[in-house]
Amino acid sequence: MSRDFEHVALIGLGLIASSISHAMRRAGMKARITGHARSIETRDKAADLGLCDQVFDTASAAVAGADLVILAVPVGAMATIVAEIAPHLRKDVILTDVGSVKGAVIDAVAPHISNDVEFIPGHPLAGTEYSGPEAGFASLFDNRWCILTPSGDNDPHAVTRLRDFWQALGANVDTMDAEHHDLVLATTSHAPHLIAYTMVGVADDLKRVTETEVINYSAAGFRDFTRIAASDPTMWRDVFLNNKDATLEILGRFTEELFALQRAIRIGDGDHLHAYFTRTRAVRRSIIEAGQDTDIANFGRGVQDTDDA
Repeated sequence: MSRDFEHVALIGLGLIASSISHAMRRAGMKARITGHARSIETRDKAADLGLCDQVFDTASAAVAGADLVILAVPVGAMATIVAEIAPHLRKDVILTDVGSVKGAVIDAVAPHISNDVEFIPGHPLAGTEYSGPEAGFASLFDNRWCILTPSGDNDPHAVTRLRDFWQALGANVDTMDAEHHDLVLATTSHAPHLIAYTMVGVADDLKRVTETEVINYSAAGFRDFTRIAASDPTMWRDVFLNNKDATLEILGRFTEELFALQRAIRIGDGDHLHAYFTRTRAVRRSIIEAGQDTDIANFGRGVQDTDDA
């Protein structure tokens, strides 16, 4: 069972890692939690919040003796951090990550670790537009999916332990190969984020519309684009640079669909537009039926509510 982890090391102490800490405590896990973050400000904040039993100045010190190590750093930093901690990992450790890309993470991590380390890449599909240790909360993973991408070389017992761990944090868990994960996430997350960044950028560049008008008259569609576009720039830079092929494939398909809609609008093909919007509306209903969002009007926001991811 997941509760037999005695020492969990969190490398990177932002939204995901802090939420893991809160969710572990909520689940009643007794494991010792150690942590490390690159900046002293983040380390101090994590210590003040009590996210870890001990926060270390170095990642190598944080992982010493841990039987579960979770890498919660940007994808572009994986290789450097693993090269640092590899000599200090215990032989039977389970090493995992929370990165949004899996193929590039495997390429970055695998060369640095020995066969005695059970490296099981992971990705909790949960988050908000906020970052930092103070942004975490215990329910972040509730009824969200965590995807594991183990290899054929992994010990099935280790995979089960990691699955149990995430389930104890409230997540649903599935497994798939890394290449398929990256294509799926390019469709469901990466390309939508890039489109949101683009729409906000277009509005910012459109000199015919004043900045005040863009802000004051933001209808729900543009408002929700800005929420997505407020996500951590470093993380998303690394996602796009490390999932190029899948993202470009999906963007190519998006462009084809967009051209078809442009043509329908230009020639006045209302039947095409109605049929297309009917089909896409059904996708939204499927997401609600799967429990991945609410059907409450306005995404469940009250007048004073803030947005959740």
